[in-house]
Amino acid sequence: MNDFNSFSHRARIEDLLVGRGAKLAAVDMLQPAEPFLDTAGDELRRRIFMARGVDGRNVCLRPEFTIPVCLAHLREDGLPARHAYVGEVFRQGRVEGMEFLQAGIEDLGDPNRNEADARAIGDALQTLQALGAKSPLSVTLGDQSVFDAVLRALELPAGWRVRLADAFGDVGAMAAQLAALAEPAALPDLPAHIAAAARDGSDDLTALIATDMEKAGLPQVGGRTAANIAKRLTGKIKEASLTAAPERVAQLESFLAIDVPLTEAVAALEGFADAAGVEIETAIDAFNARIAALRSAGIALDSVNYAASFGRALDYYTGLVFEVRDANGSIVVGGGRYDRLLEMLGATDPIPGVGFSIWLDRLAGDAP
Repeated sequence: MNDFNSFSHRARIEDLLVGRGAKLAAVDMLQPAEPFLDTAGDELRRRIFMARGVDGRNVCLRPEFTIPVCLAHLREDGLPARHAYVGEVFRQGRVEGMEFLQAGIEDLGDPNRNEADARAIGDALQTLQALGAKSPLSVTLGDQSVFDAVLRALELPAGWRVRLADAFGDVGAMAAQLAALAEPAALPDLPAHIAAAARDGSDDLTALIATDMEKAGLPQVGGRTAANIAKRLTGKIKEASLTAAPERVAQLESFLAIDVPLTEAVAALEGFADAAGVEIETAIDAFNARIAALRSAGIALDSVNYAASFGRALDYYTGLVFEVRDANGSIVVGGGRYDRLLEMLGATDPIPGVGFSIWLDRLAGDAP
């Protein structure tokens, strides 16, 4: 059993990461909460330990390292940069324990995204092997950018593209969104003159609602003014109109069902595009170029699987997402590309980024 919390083991992990060309980052355990609340997504937001600082600002125990490392980088100069870390993170409601140890590398500013993606996966696999992870190791890979390209190609309404993109990687949320997309939103039982005015977008809708409320003796107070009711009703009518043709929903479900060895992924994507009659050639070419970079980096492609529905429950990912499982089936690494994150955190220019985190508590029992 590895005790990764011991000083000697931490020092060894740090040496392994520094040996891969990364510089150890100095990241405080107590972090400003807003960057996580603004960029990390609902899944992580629900698990943050928060408090009010002496200056009145919200602070939290760090729930992950990517955002703190990126914030620390913005206080420094120089790109490209590779930052390593080993330390505790804290999340509520976690079965394995709410305080646990993570290690990883954040690779910032490399313009060659394919090489950087391949390096992230290669660094993760080689670090796991050095730490004694049980082999064989298997990689599941997804791609937010391919999913976004499919949404555009299927010509789904813009609002639905946003909702579906937000649900990417969450099986339950995606199923709910697909069901809602296929079925018109339910509307309340309305008087005929109100329903007609709402459907037509009539300027008289507010006045008609106000008249009916007056006749019924209903006061216009708080959020129940005629104007507010008209606004909500118009929104429901609009939402009901934003459904997709059934064949488009079926095509999207067909795409999300793709789950193949990486060596078969390009053929599967091309087959989907041909069957659906959509143009995603640019996204497929970019995907194929990344496969070439993985092969050049010496990564065994027969250990990598592509799942079109696979994503990660953090809003800042933009392209490649991946996880690594050990021989026990435990997820021991998660990572991906986050090209918008540093601008969201205050960078004045775009800075590409990709990284990975090792879940050391899950790995601890792998080696003697």
